[in-house]
Amino acid sequence: MLVLDQDLSSFAGLAIVAGLALLLLPNATPKVGWIRILLLSLTIFLGWRYMLWRITETVPGNGLTTDSVVGSIFVAIEALSLVSSTLAYLVLMRRKERHEEADRNLGWWGSAPPRVDLYIATYNEELEVLERTLAGAQALDYPNLRVFVLDDGRREWLTEACRRYGAEHRTRPTNDHAKAGNINYTLDQRLKEDDAPDFVAVLDADFVPHRNFVRRAVALFHDPKVGLVQTPQHFFNPDPIQHNLYIASSYPDEQRFFFDHLEPARDAWGVAVCCGTSSMVRVSALREIGGLPTDSVTEDFLLSIRLDSHGYRTVYLNEALTEGLAPEGLHEYVVQRGRWCLGMMQIVRNVYNPLGFNNLRFMQRLSLLDSVLFWTTTFPFRLTALVCPLLYWFFGIVVVNASVPDLISYYLPYYAAVLISLNWISGGLIWPVLNDVSQLIAAWPITRAVAMGLLTKGPHKFRVTAKGGDRTRTIVQWPMMKPFAVLFALTVLGLVLPLLFPEHFGHVAKAGDGIRIILFWTLYNLLVLTVTMLVCVERPRVNRPQRDSVEMALLSVGMQRFSSWVLELGVDHARVRGVSHLPVGVMGTITLAEVGDVAIRVSAETSDGYHLSLRPTPEQRDGILRKLHTADVRPGAGRGDIPEMVRGWMRSLVSR
Repeated sequence: MLVLDQDLSSFAGLAIVAGLALLLLPNATPKVGWIRILLLSLTIFLGWRYMLWRITETVPGNGLTTDSVVGSIFVAIEALSLVSSTLAYLVLMRRKERHEEADRNLGWWGSAPPRVDLYIATYNEELEVLERTLAGAQALDYPNLRVFVLDDGRREWLTEACRRYGAEHRTRPTNDHAKAGNINYTLDQRLKEDDAPDFVAVLDADFVPHRNFVRRAVALFHDPKVGLVQTPQHFFNPDPIQHNLYIASSYPDEQRFFFDHLEPARDAWGVAVCCGTSSMVRVSALREIGGLPTDSVTEDFLLSIRLDSHGYRTVYLNEALTEGLAPEGLHEYVVQRGRWCLGMMQIVRNVYNPLGFNNLRFMQRLSLLDSVLFWTTTFPFRLTALVCPLLYWFFGIVVVNASVPDLISYYLPYYAAVLISLNWISGGLIWPVLNDVSQLIAAWPITRAVAMGLLTKGPHKFRVTAKGGDRTRTIVQWPMMKPFAVLFALTVLGLVLPLLFPEHFGHVAKAGDGIRIILFWTLYNLLVLTVTMLVCVERPRVNRPQRDSVEMALLSVGMQRFSSWVLELGVDHARVRGVSHLPVGVMGTITLAEVGDVAIRVSAETSDGYHLSLRPTPEQRDGILRKLHTADVRPGAGRGDIPEMVRGWMRSLVSR
């Protein structure tokens, strides 16, 4: 009875957290500041309560034993990770939205709109990728704008494509300093011309501006101390994790938490950061700091810091004003994140040390420290968490010496507080397993990038994230899957071998009651590794670009006219519902709003309608691209949906 009472009492902290959430959250919104502060303060308190217990009571052994050394290393990594999380929780206590400010200042310039250049930086992107961006730029509703394609690939065929869309094709003799050098070169040339720009907007080659992008961004420059306006990055296609797990419609892309919640919070503290594409910068401020920095492969983050050191603020307009192409391949996805990490390490090693003697404001130091800790602790911790149970199963090394009731008492309240507070703030973006998988898939390359950036001076090569290309085949990324498969096999062996050969694994009994913790930890690792390996099997992507769309359209075949629902639309295909008795192969037209009558061929029958092959004219193709990508609509899933995620996982298992 005493043991039962102890077990039940260990759930008291969890019950208090759950009760507080039920009391406060059902009728509250994340805009209620005092509830945000209360929840995040409770999360910080519970986190350090747990960590104090970990440090003082769970590190095994005394002296320089293997258990104590390994246990101390693990708890140190865990503690540093908690420092990083604590800084993030503190930042999230505030939030700033600038929608009304932009509305109020849409015409601050009076009768003479400022001159704006839009720079589209490109290197090796295909025409299919570039024409979306160019069609979107052509539709921008700002009156005093020039569009330039900055081509470091020096491709002659791009000149004609630019001319067709009213853009100018610019090249340079060398590719020094990659994207930053490309922009600096063109801006230097433009400053010598009579109509030099007042502001420069920057888009990656695969990002399409919505019609109001320039107009909304310029509005925030009414304040002369604003040096840069950053807008969020949204994606019209699923990233590799979403796509390969069939969860694109039920789980937002991996960057949503940063752009929808962390950047508005950073803006409230005056430390919003430039993220490259989808931004606009004041040219006079850029000239004052000597152009875009070239000291790091992430020149965008460094640009915000350098502007700040000269008295110019970076502000954040949290509106879906552009949308782009997320990395479609897993290799590209990992390369991109590795580059972000390497760039941050270059900044703190070579330019702005947050603990060094420089002119950084306190909040900028804190911002830099937060970013450094995120990259240097989160991903090594994820790898270490996979290895620690193996050390026990194979070598009898106990890393955490704790009982189940104590773990429930100290860890579960903190873990519940994290999930409840962050999911309430973000609308369901932080979920177990998926969050771990998104970190684990790039953990080793990022850990390498940390070491390379901190320990070597460089220079380090800028690696472009490849977009487009043939994605029509199933590809198993064996080099990426292999480490996870090895860890999975070792983990299974660790569970099985003590059962088959107990005489050789007598150390398994060493952990006592803690064996239940190690067993749960091991089973959870198997689940995370299983999902991570599924991500490494890349499913085909066909009929790009496309967006789920629900609208009425008139379908004409011969003398017949049908009202149909368009459920899916791409530049060369559509799926319609509400039509029947059409022979496959028949020709006709479909009338699309904002596009006109587009020639079609019925290509296949579905359970509720037909697949259509579209045959648009060049002008209609541009119209479809604008229809798909330039409307004031936020693409992608907005929040997590667990039942739909589970159905997606089941479909992924069945399809393989």
